[in-house]
Amino acid sequence: MGSLRLSAWFSSAAARGFPPSPSDWRGRERGRPSRCAPSSPASAAPPPSLGRLQVGTEHAWQWDCLGGGLGGGGGKRGYAKEMEAAVRVVQVACTLCQRVQDSLLLADTGSGSVHSKLDRSPVTVADWGVQATVSWLLSDCFRDENVSIVAEEDDKTLSSSDGTALLESVVAAVNGCLVEAPKYGLRSPEKDLRAHDVLQAIQKCSSTGGPKGRFWVLDPVDGTLGFVRGDQYAIALALIEDGEVVLGVLGCPNYPMKKEWLNYHQRYYRLMSKVAPPTSGSWNKGCVMYAHKGCGQAWMQPLVHDFGMLNWHNSREIQVSSVSDPVSATFCEPVEKANSSHSFTAGLAHSVGLRNRPLRVYSMVKYAAIARGDAEIFMKFARSGYREKIWDHAAGVVIIQEAGGVVTDAGGRPLDFSRGVYLEGLDRGIIACSGALLHRRILGAVDASWNSSTL
Repeated sequence: MGSLRLSAWFSSAAARGFPPSPSDWRGRERGRPSRCAPSSPASAAPPPSLGRLQVGTEHAWQWDCLGGGLGGGGGKRGYAKEMEAAVRVVQVACTLCQRVQDSLLLADTGSGSVHSKLDRSPVTVADWGVQATVSWLLSDCFRDENVSIVAEEDDKTLSSSDGTALLESVVAAVNGCLVEAPKYGLRSPEKDLRAHDVLQAIQKCSSTGGPKGRFWVLDPVDGTLGFVRGDQYAIALALIEDGEVVLGVLGCPNYPMKKEWLNYHQRYYRLMSKVAPPTSGSWNKGCVMYAHKGCGQAWMQPLVHDFGMLNWHNSREIQVSSVSDPVSATFCEPVEKANSSHSFTAGLAHSVGLRNRPLRVYSMVKYAAIARGDAEIFMKFARSGYREKIWDHAAGVVIIQEAGGVVTDAGGRPLDFSRGVYLEGLDRGIIACSGALLHRRILGAVDASWNSSTL
């Protein structure tokens, strides 16, 4: 493993997002034993000031995770460097997206115009901008390694004769965020990236995955339709090694830290925020969630863009809901009807006794809602001919699992991320639940109802 050259990475465990005192970071107590614990070097150097670049500084990161971290059982390697880099990179990506979304809502067609891909799905400057930004930052963080990335977008539109103006907007968005990278504890490029550099960064995300080796999986803007409407969307980044998701990060710029704000319509909140912006640190806006496989814990922190600085002490543990009675449970489903069946999930929900109104949200925010305890069930049954892609699920799956939930296909089998860019061999659909009891009930209901469905 090559060394990471990231600024503002403190030598103490407290600054790594895993404060030394359990009372600092455990959140609400559910009786689950802690499986992750920080481990500080014997002597910690004084912390550098935030935002200052420390080129060439070496760090000995340790994530003691029972069951497979550095110093733990099982003989597996640790992922402290990868986890910290991924969280910081996603924070930068959230800032880029927020800026582009603001321009969209203000009808700034110069930088926020919406384009269509061959499948007629929308794509914006943010999709390409995030992919280029994440690609460049990961390559810079792990410069001694060959960084392999599976991602959704390609450069064909930007490289075309008609894409010159669009490419200029993407380049401007990328450079506008990379120049602020030290605020997130990352390195900025020595000079602005050129159009060629941005295209090269996008092109680098051309891995096709598979059962062997290590690769990152990125969905630069999951839920682009929600994004262009000023609604929910997510930036999803996961690391897969030998076909297994080992860590995941979800950036949810419009998903508030405080659950109470979910009672307000997103557009109303955005309007009121412009009239009377919340004070710095009020945590009313977005969040980033993250988890490492095998630790039995998942985390959430506020956006740097909203909070003003990246402070790992602001991270707190998240856990799935303790609700096990279907009558009290809330289920999530996609907003779009094109690739999923609302009628089937509605009938299924009724058959198991679900009475609450479904939470229909765009993107992997559905996974975030379950991981944080805002909902209990997510069901997606794709229409015939639609193939699920790994970037739409990888990060969310590991976060729910480490928060205490269960995610399988409708046959009860784990999702298989080892067969390329698609979730091949998927049995009917995907079911995520906050607990095993609800999960078993949903599986049984699917089996009982499937033969009569028209999917």
